[in-house]
Amino acid sequence: MAASAKGRLVPVLAVAAALAAVLLYRAPFSKSLGGEGCSLLPHDHFWIASDRVVTLGRVGPAAVEVKGGLINAIAVGDYRNFVLRRPLIDYGDAVIMPGLIDVHAHLDEPGREEWEGFSTGTRAAAAGGITTLVDMPLNSFPSTVSEETLKLKLEAARDKLYVDVGFWGGLVPENAFNPSALESLLNAGVLGLKSFMCPSGINDFPMTNSTHIEEGLVTLAKYKRPLLIHAERIPDVEDDDGLDGELDPRSYATYLKSRPPAWEESAIRDLQRAMKDTEAGGRSEGTHIHIVHLSDATTSLELMKDAKRSGASVTVETCPHYLAFSADEVPDGDTRFKCAPPIRDGMNRENLWKALLDGHIDMLSSDHSPSAPDLKLMEEGNFLKAWGGISSLQFVLPVTWSYGKKYGITLNQLAAWWSENPAKLAGQKNKGAILPGYHADIVVWKPEAQFELDDSHSVYHKHRNISAYLGKELSGKVLSTFVRGNLVFAEDKHAKAACGVQILAK
Repeated sequence: MAASAKGRLVPVLAVAAALAAVLLYRAPFSKSLGGEGCSLLPHDHFWIASDRVVTLGRVGPAAVEVKGGLINAIAVGDYRNFVLRRPLIDYGDAVIMPGLIDVHAHLDEPGREEWEGFSTGTRAAAAGGITTLVDMPLNSFPSTVSEETLKLKLEAARDKLYVDVGFWGGLVPENAFNPSALESLLNAGVLGLKSFMCPSGINDFPMTNSTHIEEGLVTLAKYKRPLLIHAERIPDVEDDDGLDGELDPRSYATYLKSRPPAWEESAIRDLQRAMKDTEAGGRSEGTHIHIVHLSDATTSLELMKDAKRSGASVTVETCPHYLAFSADEVPDGDTRFKCAPPIRDGMNRENLWKALLDGHIDMLSSDHSPSAPDLKLMEEGNFLKAWGGISSLQFVLPVTWSYGKKYGITLNQLAAWWSENPAKLAGQKNKGAILPGYHADIVVWKPEAQFELDDSHSVYHKHRNISAYLGKELSGKVLSTFVRGNLVFAEDKHAKAACGVQILAK
């Protein structure tokens, strides 16, 4: 079909004959839902359209053709003039955007299904517009630190995934100096490795030092896969601001004082030689270092900027809870807000937003880290003893949008932070954008729609009561989530079958 002044088709399609019009869906489509199995739609070849499609570096009217799980073509512009193929789901002015890719989630299975699990976690992801997760190697039991433990995780995930899920492996002292053990884990399909530079809180996932990391990077370089690092390290000499005397464990200020920015700074300084090794000609050229959940927007952030400027292959993520909350807003005793690194002060939050908008922070992740409710010690309110982790998987899209509006964030920035850049980190070349040939992983949502996370709101996490976001009023309601062309979630309803794919590196 030739391009018109009002629109064009990407790629251009030849139309041999007029096509008979068939069923036209208009969202919301309460009478149309009813597909069996993997999808709420009874079609594997259809179009979706709206006046706000995020594609090709623009936001505007377009229609997207989905065929066999892939994006087959995009009609850009006034698509209503020339999209003849049906069925067509017309979403009006709702936003059609690449599905979110969350590279940092703890689904806790096998071994700790009472904390979360693949079924509940991926249902929550689908309800939040997340189409791909990468599961962390710890908080499950056993931790994923070998080929054998990865097989246990793959078996545990079978037939439970509502979205696509990849897996990080663990870099720990027992395998860091054993290239054959690491290669076995990498050959089994993990997308990269994760390590902690401080105690993880999980007995079978011990901390690593910079020497372990440097050796692990050499092996990773052969596979061109990343190493994700929890960059907190207890300094060799702590300053005088540590915990002294009798302090109230219910006070968030006490917890904040127990993990100061100096921990993040110490870790990143200790990584400087490892980051240097990733530069062109370096010992581990070809691999990549990714700093997870950066909280400190002062010296730690400046050190990362310096590493990037010097040519190191490094990226940085932060999380919505560091952008939404500040330490002075955390109620004493409300352990739902405990996470590591901690949520810091309001000025730090402002600086994180600035770094994100300026491109110094590359992407966002949830760091969804739930637990059984009793481990949060919510009645006792002891920040020093409660399990740390923010439960957030279903809410990250509206949270990012709601708190980001005051900074003027755009839909294209949102897609870069939550889709495009995470896809690159995870090595997913056919995900992260709405482009022909890519997986039809798509979220449809209404940025203007406001809702309160009250008791009547459907929440699919295993334990809704442990989330710090409950009671918040947010903007941005997810209408539909497509994973590889399957409509897996719409109108608070999930597809009948869990048909997400296990993503393994090759």
